[in-house]
Amino acid sequence: MNTTTAPESAVDPRRFKSFAEFYPFYLSEHANRTCRRLHFAGSTISLLCLVALVVTFNPLWLLAGLVAGYGFAWVGHFGFEKNKPASFKRPLYSFMGDWAMYRDIWLGKVKL
Repeated sequence: MNTTTAPESAVDPRRFKSFAEFYPFYLSEHANRTCRRLHFAGSTISLLCLVALVVTFNPLWLLAGLVAGYGFAWVGHFGFEKNKPASFKRPLYSFMGDWAMYRDIWLGKVKL
């Protein structure tokens, strides 16, 4: 088992001026298959929580969705990818990247 940590990315995510520029960087920060799988699972659970929120009107589902989405993603980054999530420096682009990658996984453009 590899216990070494990857070096910090030399790229500052704040330098990107558009999401189109940011997305390839985002994908490079998700090279580990387990990390991508955890993102996919967290996003799926978040969508299910959103459905539960709409059906029940219980705001706790919103909290559950946020915890699932970010919790799974952060476990993937810290535990498997060995990097810090870009959401700490580019939260909007990272959120958009999560859903773009989710779509691309469904479309077969990104391997799960």
